Amino acid sequence: MPSKYMCPGTSMKRYREFKTSQETEIWSIFWIWPTRQVCWSSCVLDRTSVLNGKWVDCQRGYFKSQTSYCALQTQVKHAPMTLFKMYIFMPIICFLPDYLQAVSNWLAVLLPKVKPWLYVNGGNIITVQVENEYGSYYSCDYNYMRHLRTLFRFFLGEDVILFTTDGNTDKEMICGTLEGLYATIDFGTDTNITEAFARQRRFEPRGPLVNSEFYTGWLDHWGDQHAVVDAQKVSRVLGEMLTMGANVNMYMFEGGTNFGYWNGADHDTRFRSVVTSYDYDAPLTEAGDPTEKLLAIRDVIKQFREIPSGPMPPATPKFVYGFVTLQKVGDISGLLNTLSPLGPIKSQYPITFEEVKQYYGYVLYRTTLPQNLSEPTPLISPLNGVHDRAYVSVNGVFQGLLERDTVLVMNVTGQQGDTLNILVENMGRVNFGSKINDYKGLLSNLILGKDVLTDWKIYPLDIDGAVTGGWPHANSRKSDPAPRREPTRGPTFYMGTLQPNGLAWDTFLKLNEWTKGQVWINGVNLGRYWPARGPQQTVFVPGPLLSTTLPNNITVLELEGAPGHLRVLFMDRPQLDITPKKL
Repeated sequence: MPSKYMCPGTSMKRYREFKTSQETEIWSIFWIWPTRQVCWSSCVLDRTSVLNGKWVDCQRGYFKSQTSYCALQTQVKHAPMTLFKMYIFMPIICFLPDYLQAVSNWLAVLLPKVKPWLYVNGGNIITVQVENEYGSYYSCDYNYMRHLRTLFRFFLGEDVILFTTDGNTDKEMICGTLEGLYATIDFGTDTNITEAFARQRRFEPRGPLVNSEFYTGWLDHWGDQHAVVDAQKVSRVLGEMLTMGANVNMYMFEGGTNFGYWNGADHDTRFRSVVTSYDYDAPLTEAGDPTEKLLAIRDVIKQFREIPSGPMPPATPKFVYGFVTLQKVGDISGLLNTLSPLGPIKSQYPITFEEVKQYYGYVLYRTTLPQNLSEPTPLISPLNGVHDRAYVSVNGVFQGLLERDTVLVMNVTGQQGDTLNILVENMGRVNFGSKINDYKGLLSNLILGKDVLTDWKIYPLDIDGAVTGGWPHANSRKSDPAPRREPTRGPTFYMGTLQPNGLAWDTFLKLNEWTKGQVWINGVNLGRYWPARGPQQTVFVPGPLLSTTLPNNITVLELEGAPGHLRVLFMDRPQLDITPKKL
């Protein structure tokens, strides 16, 4: 993009010029695959990365996740574990010495790597966001904000524009802004934009109007309806903002995927986990394909500036690879030598994921039944201490589950001394609001009948390490000549292979009649599936993950119950909007 379309230069003199500028800019964010750069540029969007609290981990030609430390809807990632632990163990972000030291140590590494890429140094980072919606939290700690401002200025210099963004209320703007950090605001399509920008202007009397997060769609939670924001409403509000001369950063412009365990969660009246797909009903889909919303946005933008001629690039090709029948590997309790090679941690009472240094994924808690239970006996989580889902088995027989906020009691039968296994799943940490100190695992005692369960063996599970190392496929070629087709109830691994056909195109994996679990392709964790709850029914498989010449390994951890057919299907289109009727 020509320099006249970039933000003004950022010396202190130019900072003042920036604050008095009324030129309309269309801010762009994040990262772009080469084929998607054309779609972006066809809307006159600059191919620029804006560092605003969000980072990307690119691996093997695809985007591993859209994750951030301070932003909405995603797990904490990329910060060192010391910072992560401070984040979890403190009730809210504020001016506490240990936390600030960890922040300082991290930024002392990160920001010097950023500095060469600043716009004033010939790079493509035009502004740097210091905090994201800090005003949403009750801390309202200006010393914390001053500390961040000092760090960013020390490492990046005086010539870069630093900014904050906060929600459209006085309280959020009061607590999230600070002198010397340009104050911007964020809102979606259901907002009176005149009032919103008037609020920004009260906190930033001069300079451009900026909506730093214009919501083109919204995220989904498991069990909810698929979120959709009307394309005409998005384009209309965009047009109104540009008519005012405002600057607009679209969140999201392109959808993405919460690969692995990075989906995160919200907690309002109850815990709600975000789905694997972050399609977001964005102008570009999860797979990077153009939509009618993109065309509508483009039609608005061309009213304000010239856009490239020619048609919009088509969607990338997808392929129906068809059905693959899987085979059973084994139930999780029989695979602990592989999945937990260091063995268990012994504790009189349950301890959390964080205490065993297992920050994501799964942990297996094991004890024995203290007495004979010939009749169904309640297993109770009296303090809602299961975070987030627990799959309960006795002597390898699946008995049922406990779930945070919703299922606090289930019945168990068995004999004294029988092995009680409780596999606990971290369904994603709360990452917005007052409940972000979201511990995982068994946070309190479980009661069986009248007995408090004690004498636990706790197994942190390194499933991803095993799968990345070739398990279970490498082992099966050595020792299991007879495939096992029968399904099993309870947490069980299954495996299969998608044979190569010379193509490595994007595809979508549908696990029809499977219940809930995790799926890997060629050692890469694609994320969670939960068709029984919806609305997401397919999991995105980027083409670069697939081999054109070698068998593609499929690994599935089914947590509740697999279908008798044990088939999975590779489709050429997503299904993101089917929510089964609640039982």
